[in-house]
Amino acid sequence: MSVFARKSLTNLLKEAEESGEHSLKRTLGPFQLTALGVGAVIGAGIFVLAGLGAHYAGPGLMLSFVLSGLGCAFAALCYAEFAAMIPLAGSAYTYAYATLGEIFAWIIGWDLTLEYAMGASTVSSGWSNHFIEVLDIFNLKIPLWLAYDHWTGLRTAENLVARQMAVASNASLTPGTSDFLNKVGDIMSAQSPELLRRAHDLLSAPQIFGVEIGFNLPAFLIALIITAVLTIGIRESARFNTIIVVIKVAVVLFVIGLGFKYVNTANWGTDWSSFAPFGFSGVGAGAAYIFFAYIGFDAVSTTAQEAKNPQRDLPIGIIASLVACTILYIAVAAVLTGMVPWREINIEAPIARAFLDRGLTGASHIITFGALAGLTSVMLVMLLGQTRVLYSMAKDGLLPQRVFAEIHPRFRTPWKNTILVGMLAAIVGSVTPIDDIGKMVNIGTLLAFVMVSVAIVILRHINPLQPRPFRTPWVPLIPILSVLFNGYMMYKLGWVNWLRLIIWLVIGLVIYFGYSRHHSKVRALNS
Repeated sequence: MSVFARKSLTNLLKEAEESGEHSLKRTLGPFQLTALGVGAVIGAGIFVLAGLGAHYAGPGLMLSFVLSGLGCAFAALCYAEFAAMIPLAGSAYTYAYATLGEIFAWIIGWDLTLEYAMGASTVSSGWSNHFIEVLDIFNLKIPLWLAYDHWTGLRTAENLVARQMAVASNASLTPGTSDFLNKVGDIMSAQSPELLRRAHDLLSAPQIFGVEIGFNLPAFLIALIITAVLTIGIRESARFNTIIVVIKVAVVLFVIGLGFKYVNTANWGTDWSSFAPFGFSGVGAGAAYIFFAYIGFDAVSTTAQEAKNPQRDLPIGIIASLVACTILYIAVAAVLTGMVPWREINIEAPIARAFLDRGLTGASHIITFGALAGLTSVMLVMLLGQTRVLYSMAKDGLLPQRVFAEIHPRFRTPWKNTILVGMLAAIVGSVTPIDDIGKMVNIGTLLAFVMVSVAIVILRHINPLQPRPFRTPWVPLIPILSVLFNGYMMYKLGWVNWLRLIIWLVIGLVIYFGYSRHHSKVRALNS
């Protein structure tokens, strides 16, 4: 009854060949799989986090995207071997079960909840922010208490008041510049009685038992809409995602094409010290922060049981989506840091602001719509990935099967699981400030990448003769590089996020030893 019990590859491959009304439906080809990968990757990271990354790395932001991309590329090659060899839903969870044992599989499955469910909640809030910007284009307003959770709404109100106070104190300050943002930060940090009074007046939140309430209605509604699309079926979800992917890739190409006309190469610097003002450490910190921009390509592997030819198509989907996104990211970073001196890049909406400052209002609106589309597809793929991981865990007995693995007789989707995950993401995204959860998503994903890379080496040792339709090249060099690159980015996220990760994993272990180990089908077979 060891907690290190492994699932045999023979049994896994039998599961992969399962058919009938109780299995998932195989409808996805290489194009849809690649689109799912691109749909998961291009979103908040490139449209929002590029500004923050630039303030760490300067023009070296281009290298930050290369560094993050390399870490993901090494991990992607490891994922591709597993996905082709074990074409089952569950991604890294399933791979760990075959190599490292049940306890590590549970840790990764629990860890992936940080990446997918909490990531979807994070993105729903970002979607809401861009939706509010779209409404502003048409001069439509939502009360702050219905546009944000209470804490974020109050902070937003304080920020708006602080901006007014900053302009009143010094009319020469230009909104969006570093000096302006520093002044706003100083005013907010002081927390003067005038700031707090004016912020509460602006928020105008209703009260229940004397406590102000806030509810992010757009985030709640978009999570429910995506949940409905996923419940209807994987083919419909993939079509919906593909349409959105085409739109947002067109917007990214539009940014690159138009933006290069306004690039001033002097903004990139003339030597290393001006290109990377904080040295390689700054480039590394930028890479760790903008890593969120790459999260999601691994979600392609969670759809293994819904791919028509998983042994061929999954590696194509994983690698092609990552390569395409990395090239686009580096080009966008070059445009952004070339259009605007890195100290003056806007943190909240860097790309849209860069075009606005040049009087390109129409282009800025197009970028806002593109960001909205991008975040929509990211949510779809993250929620899809989460439901498939939980489905696999339930099939193994680690979670209640009647809730997480029951397939709808018509739609052939894990409908109860999908509705439950969607409701969780909707609630968390609508009532919780998720800035810190976003950082937890990064460190949780990096941990999964490291464990998958280690698992490749172990499986090559314990089962060297197993047929591998796709083989990770240069083993163990590639897995070692994956561990080093991704481990370095974990280190750069700081001890606070390590502590949060440890607490999250401890909670997961309590659930495992309290329920999962007693219901494990694999342990029952091995006993």
